[in-house]
Amino acid sequence: MAEPLRIAHYLNQFFGGIGGEDQADAGVTAAEGPIGPGKALQQLLGGAATIAGTIVCGDNTFNERTDEALAEIEAHLKRIDPDVVVAGPAFNAGRYGLACARVCMAAQALGIPAVTAMHPENPGAVSHRAHVLAVPTSESAASMNEALAGVARLALKLGRGEALGSAEEEGYLPRGLRKVHDRGRPGYARALDMLLAKLHGEPFVTEVPIHAPERVPPAAPLGDLTQATIALVTTGGLVRKGNPDRQVSFNATRYYRHSVAELKSLGEEGWEAYHAGYFNHIVNTNPNYILPLNFMRELEHRGAVGQVYEWIYALPGVSTPVATAIEMGLSIAEDLRQGGVDGVLLVAT
Repeated sequence: MAEPLRIAHYLNQFFGGIGGEDQADAGVTAAEGPIGPGKALQQLLGGAATIAGTIVCGDNTFNERTDEALAEIEAHLKRIDPDVVVAGPAFNAGRYGLACARVCMAAQALGIPAVTAMHPENPGAVSHRAHVLAVPTSESAASMNEALAGVARLALKLGRGEALGSAEEEGYLPRGLRKVHDRGRPGYARALDMLLAKLHGEPFVTEVPIHAPERVPPAAPLGDLTQATIALVTTGGLVRKGNPDRQVSFNATRYYRHSVAELKSLGEEGWEAYHAGYFNHIVNTNPNYILPLNFMRELEHRGAVGQVYEWIYALPGVSTPVATAIEMGLSIAEDLRQGGVDGVLLVAT
């Protein structure tokens, strides 16, 4: 009889039993056997696998000192010597999800297969979906049992070296990987089958899933603009003259923040556009077209708005992947929140 597979399980401070948000700065620790949700996972694995060790790290510690935390985690993984690494489930906890994804990637770099579980909109899934095998979950731990069942099944397949089927067949989040596959019937025939099923109200599954845009609930309207701090953000590729920061013209991976505390408007002598998606000449003669600081200063002078935020944010939006854009958007939003900004004027091309 084959020996049970060895599994290393990664948890954050809450599920690791250390504490809640007050313990998010906890360092990396490791213990033998299962902890917390690992005990339920062990029951699902039965005698086919054993959780040889559990690694725990605080969410703040991992995300603020990532390299240091990963180095300690990798050392524990080498000591545990698992056949498979399981991380989470993280549900919709953003920092936890990012940590789970990075731990899985670190394990894979060591040659150890890994699987995690989280909500499809968790930043860990959005940012690293192509590189991480993740079982979809609900937003909260209410779906813990279902999540662990999916993780257990995939962990056993990975540990045994069995080939995984498609995301649809195996129940993990699609990773955007394409493989050559013969469905046995020509495309026009399959398309007609789907059309007929749709016309008759019968269930069908499209071969080209269309992901609807994320629905973001609008923020509440500002109560009094005359007291509000308004920030300016542009995806029009605004740069300082000569582009000294070396911003790219498309497929941005970062944004830039510039101080306008002493400026009444954006003059052509100091600013220009660097953007591959539109004709830049007109903007270069008047950069206020893509960031209307001049009009905002006028409204500020008239008392129509409280004040213009002292920092502006700029990047070229063209060809930027959605996952990267979300990551930058979250970063800008957090910066604005900490700056006490009440509203944002976003200028797109």
